Amino acid sequence: MRDIVWNVSEPHAPFRGSATRLIDREGECRLLDQLLAAVRDGESRALILHGEAGVGKTALLEYLSERASDAGCQVVSAAGVQSEMELAFASLHQLCTPFLDRLNAIPKPQQDSLSTTFGLTSGPVPDRFLVGLAVLSLLAEVAADAPLVCRVDDLQWLDSASAQVLAFVARRLGSESVAMVFGSRVTTAEMAGLPKALVEGLADQHARALLGSVVRGPVDPRVRDEILAETGGNPLALLELPQGMTRNQHHRGATGGRRRPDRIRDPGTLPPPPGALSGLSIGLGSGEASSACRPSGGHRSRARS
Repeated sequence: MRDIVWNVSEPHAPFRGSATRLIDREGECRLLDQLLAAVRDGESRALILHGEAGVGKTALLEYLSERASDAGCQVVSAAGVQSEMELAFASLHQLCTPFLDRLNAIPKPQQDSLSTTFGLTSGPVPDRFLVGLAVLSLLAEVAADAPLVCRVDDLQWLDSASAQVLAFVARRLGSESVAMVFGSRVTTAEMAGLPKALVEGLADQHARALLGSVVRGPVDPRVRDEILAETGGNPLALLELPQGMTRNQHHRGATGGRRRPDRIRDPGTLPPPPGALSGLSIGLGSGEASSACRPSGGHRSRARS
């Protein structure tokens, strides 16, 4: 599969404000900045950020939201909820609720289908193709006011009806000034064919710096190397695993059989302790454009479609 290459003009003006501080994510941030610049130029884009739990997908989505808001775009968010996977259109309802007052601006058959889907009116179950067209028209109508960025996290937990409709919309985006960006632990069948970018663990030097920010006092080098190998550069695992170790384990060269948690929560942001990682964490000041993350020795993000 080929790499994503988006040829876009320079942003109309520097993005202002400050975005989430990220570590070793220069390539991912540049990709999101290119997506945002294209949307501001009147194009539309779709992208799936995928990777294991805790690797920082939610942090990247938050970065995108902050950059989009700073650039004058509208931002709407939704997230898959595991307990709602059996509720048809639950996640789609999250995404569309802020715009339901604009329903009368889309064609009447589409308006009726979406109203029925969300229980605003009674009627037979609408055709899912018509629901997809209605969502596409609704997002385009909203984006006519200002570019619209839709971020959908935890794609793997979307109900199947919402996933199918959102994939339908993402494939048909053209020149509406709409971006749809998803975060997912896995790539799903519904999203086949959409551009994807794999988010991997931190490079060794940055993983060591992050580990050093949470482990206080001296650590046996063998223990440090074992933790780094066990976590594979996963930022959340680097923050959580050492906290379950005793001080003696820090010195004895063994983690006592402790393993990386199998179920670690996907972080929104990864806040380091005050003053830590000062050489790695980058906050975007006024007037800074796309240099969102500090370059690393070996960047590993692979963008593909």
